[in-house]
Amino acid sequence: MQTTGSLRLTAVNTQERNDLSLLLGKPLTGTDVTVRLDALDTRLRTSAAGLGLREVLEQLGPPLTDRRAARAEVAARRQQVWSSLASSLNASPLAGQEWVQQWYDILRRTGVPKGVSTEAALQTLHQAVQALTVLLRPEHNGTQGRGELAAMTTGSAHGLDDGTWLARLVQRGVALAHGTEFPADAAGRRALWRLVSVTPDGVSSTVLTYGLRPVGEGWREQSLRKRADHHAEAHLTPRDLHDLRLQLPAGTVIHICENPRVVEAAADAACIRPLVCTSGSAATVVLTLLDALAGTDCCFVYHGDFDWPGIALANRIIRRYKAMPWRMGSEDYERLAAHSQGQGIPQLPLDGQPVSADWDPNLAPAMTALGVALHEEATLDLLVTDLTG
Repeated sequence: MQTTGSLRLTAVNTQERNDLSLLLGKPLTGTDVTVRLDALDTRLRTSAAGLGLREVLEQLGPPLTDRRAARAEVAARRQQVWSSLASSLNASPLAGQEWVQQWYDILRRTGVPKGVSTEAALQTLHQAVQALTVLLRPEHNGTQGRGELAAMTTGSAHGLDDGTWLARLVQRGVALAHGTEFPADAAGRRALWRLVSVTPDGVSSTVLTYGLRPVGEGWREQSLRKRADHHAEAHLTPRDLHDLRLQLPAGTVIHICENPRVVEAAADAACIRPLVCTSGSAATVVLTLLDALAGTDCCFVYHGDFDWPGIALANRIIRRYKAMPWRMGSEDYERLAAHSQGQGIPQLPLDGQPVSADWDPNLAPAMTALGVALHEEATLDLLVTDLTG
């Protein structure tokens, strides 16, 4: 390999200048010296060393690095990673979906984390495509544990644990596919997993129920009936639902509410109607229970908060289960607002963007006109009356 270029040395002391003069075969002056590398190479080859500059340096220290070649190799490996990802996506059922290109572009911009080898990056990206294919396929239904999903796609139940690059890749894809923001905290990450029916485990999330009386002689069925006899609420986990035989008489009307306070009031009043609480946004375990009940030919009625998130949730539940609205019409809202005002109850302002109610086109205009948010607690007496009869 030809030696070219030059090396500029600064602050050269007397001893160093004398040594360089002898090495180069010419006198040097000053504290700044420029050494032509081709001349130095020639002097070394004709010296007692009999070796060129490169060989001498490697004799004196570690092998030299061809930085240009190293950069080219890194670029080639990087291109290999993204070409492989593109091929994997094109060959998957995800191909052609709008969010997929966004996901790919974001990953290219952010790059592979420091310390991750090319081989590890290729494997992790392939696993991410596999996980997203499972989670976002049209026929994906029911609850799945995150550990199960991780074991299926990585061989390890911890492959999708928080903080792993794979978990971030999959969460990024899920967020883009659902048009939502990438979560910034643990609660947001849990909510994102719930969007694709993934739970962290089978026991930490629950659905609040009341008055369910499933047939069957299993201890779980008997326990639910016993709690119903004693007007006690029940918290069911995904693990419970997996083993519970939820067979109710056909045509049973299931009341669905949004706030746990409704369940508490129903229990206090010894109500007899079965009740399921979404506890806000209806986590995966809630939908799993309602899906199971829907499979027994139950009927559903729904009541929630009169605010915009409440109307959005009501739309979601009513559409999914063909539920009937339960005291959720525009007239119900106006009567409740007037009653609350007459009782001197502080008025809660209605914030956010209006949401049209599927079941009553007059509800959103009525709420907008009054500008008052009304939560279920404001109508407990009427709901309890319905659940009693």
